[in-house]
Amino acid sequence: MIHLTDRQIDELIGFEQAIPALESAFRELARGAAAVQRRVRTTAGATKLSTLGAVLPEADVAGAKVYTTIGGQFNFVIVLFRASDGQCLATLDANAITRLRTAATTMLAVRRLARAGARTAAIFGTGVQGRAHAHALAQFAGIETLRIVGLEGDAELARSLNEAYGARGVSASAASAAQALDGADVIVTATRAATPLFEGRDVMPGALVAAIGSSLPHAREIDDATLARAGRIVVELRDQAREEAGDLVLAAPGVVDWASVAELGDVLEGLVPGRQRDDEIIVYKAVGFGLQDIALAALAYRTHVARTR
Repeated sequence: MIHLTDRQIDELIGFEQAIPALESAFRELARGAAAVQRRVRTTAGATKLSTLGAVLPEADVAGAKVYTTIGGQFNFVIVLFRASDGQCLATLDANAITRLRTAATTMLAVRRLARAGARTAAIFGTGVQGRAHAHALAQFAGIETLRIVGLEGDAELARSLNEAYGARGVSASAASAAQALDGADVIVTATRAATPLFEGRDVMPGALVAAIGSSLPHAREIDDATLARAGRIVVELRDQAREEAGDLVLAAPGVVDWASVAELGDVLEGLVPGRQRDDEIIVYKAVGFGLQDIALAALAYRTHVARTR
């Protein structure tokens, strides 16, 4: 049986491969051909154990991601099986996959939900996901101006983005929240904040707000004003979002109409509309779910096998 480390996975797959693989998996789920196991958390003392998974018959894989959370630090592993006969194919470290799949999925949301001609992005957060999203936006979303908001490391991240993509016409800078929001077509929140990062009245008409920082029901990055102004709210999996998405769960009664909350796979498959007006504010709220992890684990495994034949 194969074991792939985070370092190997980084060498095997990147955003260019991950984005289409994730789109295929989301569409498979929307067609009713795939199944998802929602996250289950078990806690004793200071240790939390979480599991989530998926079955993707079209890719002939099934699997689960298992991870611990101790002192705010995560350690992930994925077990991958062949769906058709149950054979265990591989185990994989999953820190790299978790970083990659979250930002790659946001790129799918940006492509379908941001308004045409979106060029300016505000990114709140300079940690693993903030950095991943900044690089993905610079490479795969047509973003030309990146404004970085962070408690620390904002100037350093901006400098690294300018060094990497400045020749392509991308410009990045550290900014205050007010500066970042002014004229922002795409707003990404990738922090560990438990309370809203900005006031919804400051979001410009037509913006896409991608809130991806928290999967906890007691934490939120965006406020009720942002949600109330949104013409559409899109999530990865509605049932899981109702349990985990604090941005939505903590909203005042009547602010979120769950009957109208759309799933990203349905948007990608064309089963429900995405953006309908240029001035429409859209909220994409992500918590992460097993479909993404297993889709990219399968991609990494198959790429590895193909290279070692």
